[in-house]
Amino acid sequence: MRQFAGLGTAEDTNNRFKYLISHGETGLSTAFDMPTLMGYDSDSPMSRGEVGKCGVAIDTLKDMEILFDGIDLSKVTTSMTINPPASILLAMYICVAEKQGVGMDKIGGTIQNDMLKEFIAQKTFMLPPEPSIKLIVDTVEYCTENVPRWNTISISGYHIREAGSTAVQELAFTLADGIGYVQACIDRGMNVDDFAPRLSYFFNAHIDFFEEIAKYRAARRIWARVMKERFKAKNPRSWMLRFHTQTAGCSLTAQQPYNNVIRTAYEALSAVLGGTQSLHTNSLDEVLALPTEHSVTIALRTQQIIAEEIGVTNTIDPLAGSYFVEALTNKMEKAAMDYINKIDELGGILKAIELGFPQQEIADAAYRYQQQIDKNEKVVVGVNKYTMEQEQPIEILRIDPEVEKKQLERLKKIKAERDNEKVTDRLGKLKDAAKRDENLMPYIIDAVREYATLQEICDTFREVYGTFSDPAMF
Repeated sequence: MRQFAGLGTAEDTNNRFKYLISHGETGLSTAFDMPTLMGYDSDSPMSRGEVGKCGVAIDTLKDMEILFDGIDLSKVTTSMTINPPASILLAMYICVAEKQGVGMDKIGGTIQNDMLKEFIAQKTFMLPPEPSIKLIVDTVEYCTENVPRWNTISISGYHIREAGSTAVQELAFTLADGIGYVQACIDRGMNVDDFAPRLSYFFNAHIDFFEEIAKYRAARRIWARVMKERFKAKNPRSWMLRFHTQTAGCSLTAQQPYNNVIRTAYEALSAVLGGTQSLHTNSLDEVLALPTEHSVTIALRTQQIIAEEIGVTNTIDPLAGSYFVEALTNKMEKAAMDYINKIDELGGILKAIELGFPQQEIADAAYRYQQQIDKNEKVVVGVNKYTMEQEQPIEILRIDPEVEKKQLERLKKIKAERDNEKVTDRLGKLKDAAKRDENLMPYIIDAVREYATLQEICDTFREVYGTFSDPAMF
């Protein structure tokens, strides 16, 4: 049970983590603010007005130490929704564990670390596609050898669906991304059975109940077949599609927000019936702001009621054998494979992205969906049917502007007190290693340990590899 948590400063988020743990959460899930997601420090002009607004601000190892203060990293697993600077946040987590006396072989968790879906859908960019994949493979290779309990990529369909894709497109493009990552690791010289068991997936639980269940069932069948037949994996754990699910943010409405509790419960139930191993339930106010403690508690209780009261976890795949579910699973599997075969014909997922194929398919699907709502062909309760002239206002969480001021003061202090000669030396070694095309994880860890900032490391990447701008295909 993971509730996405990240707000304001590291202290604020640490308090939210402890609140959730005390109310029965079983795994931490971290949301970062936009500057952190994009590889900028809080004192960058690019960050002004955004610090701590949509997640926690992390600039240096000091922030990470505060974020997990009082939380034993040998006893929790932590998911971090981070992509361009994922290797840096992983390095920070490793260093925090080190300071706690917890070895790399004892920590467990997940970094999203999925840049292919960023190019397709979510659009947080730093480097061009090829060096982005290089950094991802570096983390896979390093963790395979040194951090064996870490899930090195969370291959994410969630954001593809949030961008407006259909269920079939989410399924197909996500698995195509997974195929691309496996191939990149094999091209590095890695044995598929050494790294594949630590790959994980992240799917969206949307509002069409049976379609979502069929999607998860089809995903497992396709992935097992791809790993066995295409990549010749021998270890049964390499065939397993382990996945986290989050209920659909894009299905929530600002109108009549208490209806979102009901939507979330049904979406969560579809994920459980479909076999998810890990779940986040959205809060009723997430369409408006970061969730309040009250709303996030209702969301967590939704999971707990599904897990503890209604009996659906008592059997595996409870809808197996249903004519409708089996037929729908077969239909979705075939439609997804048609997309995957098309991507193979185009030269693989990287080439398909360069050509704008998945981007165009998603844009068309999103446009069709919105037309259906506008024409009342698809009902959204409280939006185009059963509307109310006056709605009861709800309390929403607002991030105090003082958050940015406090974060800038801490960053300034860290930069003044750290050993800047060592920082310069570690960043120089990182740059040289990047030019030599070495695995960069050891150099990133060394830089982080000396309190090099997130942006200082990312700027080193940008200097060596260049930057990426979205071609903005419609």
